[in-house]
This record gives sequence, C-alpha cells and structure tokens, in this order.
Amino acid sequence: MNHAERLPTERGSTLVLAVLAAGQFLMTLDSSVMNVSMASVAADLDTPVTGIQTAITLYTLVMATLMITGGKVGSMLGRKRAFAVGLVVYGAGSLTTALAPNLAVLLLGWSLLEGLGAVLIMPAIVALVAANVPPARRAAAYGLVAAAGACAVAVGPMIGGAVTTFASWRYVFLGEVVLVLAILLVLRRVADVAPVAVRLDLVGSALSVLGLGAVVYGVLRSSDWGWVRPRPVGPQLLGLSPVIWLLLSGLVVLYGLLRWEVRLARIGREPLIDIALLRHRQLVGGLAMFFAQFLVQAGVFFAVPLYLSVALELTAVETGLRVLPLSAALVLAAVGIPKIRPRADPRRVVRLGLISMVVGITILVAGLDPGAGAEVVLIPMVFLGFGLGALSSQLGAVTVAAVPDVRSAEVGGLQNTATNLGASFGTALIGSVLIAALIGAARTGIDDNPAVPAPVQEQITTQLADGASFVSTTQLREALAAAGVPQATADAIVSVNADARLIALRAALSLAALLAVGALFGTGLIPKRAVGSPAPPECTQSGGEK
Repeated sequence: MNHAERLPTERGSTLVLAVLAAGQFLMTLDSSVMNVSMASVAADLDTPVTGIQTAITLYTLVMATLMITGGKVGSMLGRKRAFAVGLVVYGAGSLTTALAPNLAVLLLGWSLLEGLGAVLIMPAIVALVAANVPPARRAAAYGLVAAAGACAVAVGPMIGGAVTTFASWRYVFLGEVVLVLAILLVLRRVADVAPVAVRLDLVGSALSVLGLGAVVYGVLRSSDWGWVRPRPVGPQLLGLSPVIWLLLSGLVVLYGLLRWEVRLARIGREPLIDIALLRHRQLVGGLAMFFAQFLVQAGVFFAVPLYLSVALELTAVETGLRVLPLSAALVLAAVGIPKIRPRADPRRVVRLGLISMVVGITILVAGLDPGAGAEVVLIPMVFLGFGLGALSSQLGAVTVAAVPDVRSAEVGGLQNTATNLGASFGTALIGSVLIAALIGAARTGIDDNPAVPAPVQEQITTQLADGASFVSTTQLREALAAAGVPQATADAIVSVNADARLIALRAALSLAALLAVGALFGTGLIPKRAVGSPAPPECTQSGGEK
C-alpha cells in the first residue's frame, strides 16, 4: 500500500489539520482586509476607489466561476499537488500585489493570480481533510477549517485596519507570502490522494464560467445598477437594468451546461459535473445549507460593521474587537460540538444553529435604538457565532460523506461554488434592502420635518432619487457645512439621517433573520445519522425525512 492509499490515522492529523485550516484562513482573509483598506490602497496607487472595488469584484468573480473546474483539475493533478500548485500561484499573486505600483498590476496579482490559486486550493482542502482525518474526527475537522475561514472574515477588518493605520496595507500581502511558504514547508506531512485519469470537459468548463460569471457579476453590480429598474445614473438595456439580463442569460447558459453534462454522461464521456451527484439528497441538502449559511453570514457581516463603523464611528480595529465574540463562539461550537457530542444528529445540530442565528439577529434588531452603543452587539454576536459554528461543525462532513472519498475534490468545487454564490447573493440582497430602506426612511423623515425648508427638501428628494450612501454623522455634517446649509437645518437633516440609518439596519437584519428561518425548511435533506456512525440496516441512502 503506497502513501497515498493509507487510511488516515489519529497520528499526525492535528498538524495536517492546522495546515489546512491555515490555508482556508489565508483564502478568506484578502477580501475582508481589502474592504477596510480601499481608501489607502487607492491613494497609494493613485487610482479611484472604484478601481479597488473592481479588483474586489474580479477576485470574487474568478473564484466563483472557476471553482468547479478547479475541483476537477485537482482530481487530475492529485489533491496535494493541486494544493501546492495553488499555494505557489497564490503566493506569487500576493507578492505581486504587495509590490504593485499601479492598479493594473494589482488586478494581475490579486484578482487573477490569487483567484486562480484559490480555485485549486479550496477544493483540495476539502479532499485532503477526508484523506488525512479519520472518519470519527471529520466533523470536527471540517468544522475547524470552516471556522478558520469565518474567523478570517471577522478579524480581517481589524488586521487590515491596524496594519494600514500603523504601517502599510502592503504588509498584509507580504505576510500572506510568509504564510504560504510556511504551509509549503510542512506540506510533506499531508497524505495525498492519487490523481484520477480523466479528461477535462472544456466545453462544460467554458459554459460554467460564462453562466456562473454572468450570475455572480450581475449580483455584484446590483447595488450600483439596480436589480430590474435601472438606476438614474446607471446603464440600461432595453429599458431595464443590465443586472436582470445578466441573471437571465446566466441561468440560460447554466441550463445549457446541465443539458451538455447529461449528454456527455449518456454517451459515456467524462463530464465536468456528474449530474448523478446532484440527485443525492444528502449532498444537495448540504450544498443548500452551505448556500444559506453564507447568504446569512455575508449579510450579517455587511450590516453589523456598518453599524459599528458608520453609525457609531468606531475605527476598523475597534470594529474588529466588537466582532471577536462571534469568532470565539464560532470556533468553540465548530470544534466543541463534534468533540462533546460526536454522534450528534446533524439535522438537529443544523436546525439549532439556524435557530441560534435567528435569536441573535432578533436580539440585535430589538437592541438597535438611538441610545444604543457598541455593547448592543455582544450577546447577538455570541448567538450568531454559535449558530454559524454549529452549521460549520456538520456541513463539510455531510457533503463529503455523501459520495466516495475519490469524489471529494469535485464535491469541494461544488461546495465552494455554493458558498461563493451564497456570499455574493447575501451581500447584494442585504445591501439592496438596506439602501432601499435608508432612502425611504430619509425621504419620509425629510418630507415630514418642518425644520427643513421646502427648497432643501426638494433638493434632497432629488438626490435620494439618484441613490443614497450610508454615511456617518461626521461625514454628513462636513458635507452640509461645505454646502452652506444653516446650522438648524443641518441638525434636522442629521437627526433624520440617524433615524433612517437605524431603520435601514433593522430592515436589513430582519431580512437576514427571515433568510435563516427560510433555510429551516431545507434541513429535512440533512441526514439524522452522524458521519462515521454505523448505518442501521433499515437506513436508506437518501438521508431525507422519514
């Protein structure tokens, strides 16, 4: 028996798991760091902030569109080799980004090279956990890896804010190069899975890139262009926003991909996606829950930092500190649940996790009032962290256990596609509701406020029709002072803006809670038997409700 065929044992799996968790942390850190460093990066590269936003969009786009193909390539190369190649590409991208003299080089290093590295690394992580961790420990292992990614989202703003404030954003990417080198040095301890001799479905890959690319890009631009009705300052096509056309065309292409894959399977050729996998209830249930988790998680991570950094005007470091309880609770739940209750019912754990998320969001919504401070997020963050950790403790093991280990890289590609789609939709949906509620509340507050003269009301109403931004009291006062607005009128407008911000945040977070409740209806596809537990004679493969 060769090294790649050995069964995973307890010995050495802790170090291997630390390596894979570090890889997951690395993959997720970039976006959260860049979000708080955009202004500094733009100034350093002498480019508009919109240029940095484009880089963020393209990075997300590369990952979302190529993740399925990356999983397939990983199967062909071998999981460890794909992981290593991905790390080298990612490290080269990080170094290029750290040394970037202009936006074009930043796009090459961060958006393209790091994105390409990520599509090899992330599916390989899923497969390598299965190859290196005994079945009894896989739920905890996948939970720890998922927790590492979620923690990167939570602490990224604090790291980015601190490094950017006291040094330079470039040191974040140099630090990533160091982490890549450290992972490569211990990679030899990771057991591999032998590559599979298959041909890459180039037509299917092209269709998946075009279809997923159109859908994800449409979702990412929805806040600027509008979903259906075009924004006054945005583009339009046949009287509608380009977003709806991108979504429609993307879905049509994805349907074409489905038909193409079915045809390949029928004639005995190797498809990009084995459609038979998507007929497995347990796998579909796991993917659906991954989508729902990242849908809600992205929405919460969008709204809560806005409250802390804009409404309360905390620094990036202070904002990160307030979110740390979520990270702590997430790690404790993701690792602790499988350790304390290794035979826990996955379906029940997922349901409890979703309910905990709903409770946390509800407490937060109830606590948002004009007199609230940063302390209002403490208890909600704990509930949210526990809920996310509960889901993380089960879903990775559930999806991989649905198929033989040899298919784990393909499952990794599907899993990471679901998470990227969920995160994109979550940010876009929550952002759209937040801005719509902000505009509606501000318009009503201005119209009903006698302290705001009619000409000023008319001017503000016109500006709101063109869109609105979530701005702090300090930013608004500076803008009003620069416009020569009288103090009494400025005070009234500032008051309206403060009230509108809270209304918008409540609306956005309420939608996040509603999405979490909706996800409960899909939990029947999650199995009741823990991964690694012996199957009772009457147990069926479906894993559905009995």
